[in-house]
Amino acid sequence: MFDYRLHVFYKVAKRLNFTRAAEELFITQPAVTKHIRELEAQFKTALIVRSGNRKVSLTPAGITLLKYAEQLNGVYKELEFDMNTLANQQRGELKIGASNTVGQYVLPAILAKFHSRFKDVNVSLITGNTEQVEEALLNKEIDMGIIEGINRNPELSYQEFLKDEMVLVTATSNTTIRKDVIKPDELKNFPLLMREQGSGSQDVVMQALKQHSIKLSDLQVEMKLGNTESIKSYLTESNCLAFLSVHAVLKELKANELKIIDIKGVSLKRSFYLINTYGQPDQLAELFVRFAAKLQQ
Repeated sequence: MFDYRLHVFYKVAKRLNFTRAAEELFITQPAVTKHIRELEAQFKTALIVRSGNRKVSLTPAGITLLKYAEQLNGVYKELEFDMNTLANQQRGELKIGASNTVGQYVLPAILAKFHSRFKDVNVSLITGNTEQVEEALLNKEIDMGIIEGINRNPELSYQEFLKDEMVLVTATSNTTIRKDVIKPDELKNFPLLMREQGSGSQDVVMQALKQHSIKLSDLQVEMKLGNTESIKSYLTESNCLAFLSVHAVLKELKANELKIIDIKGVSLKRSFYLINTYGQPDQLAELFVRFAAKLQQ
């Protein structure tokens, strides 16, 4: 299948460290060196350069080989996933917890495709804010979680699931703000809608604004609302602004109901995270994660 020498090269190239690659592969460092030298002999060119202080870098040929190794590794993972799925009939119950944004705007399409493929797996989805999903996982009320926000609980493992970005939006009918770009301090001049305490979205916003010495108490918070749909409905009937996931406002942006106001120098990029308790993962949860990852390739 996936050439083992290429697999060794892939590990070294990604880690740029022979020792770490050897540890991950459970082989000796001389064995790693041997496999790399065999590849270099096969391709008749140097792939990796080792310099002082154990520094490792890729040659132009090594960079090219890494690109193809990544592609082959992805194909092999898809093959392995499909063959294992055919060999093992999957059935049972999978309970997923998701924070509000990802549960409402990202997961439904993935769940529909998952159900089409694995009809004997009964999936139930509960939504809440990030803290509620983490608590449900710790209490074993769900098998896995997908959240937004900042990694915080040492009892849970976090794995990036999907990139996202928070955007500042307002109704296109809002006549109190005519600029498309504002400075961070200008944010204090406009009424805002915010999510409730414990929301991962609010955490991301406040962490970003903190870099510009802006606290929650500095802002004109007109109201705190518990879900994104309520915020969007409120926005269309007011002159408020709100921070929302770009995934949540795609339809409204296309329909010209909402518009984005950029904040100069403020980055609100974030990730959605898969969360699990430490230990052996639930088999159906692992199946869902691998299926979702395959859709994003």
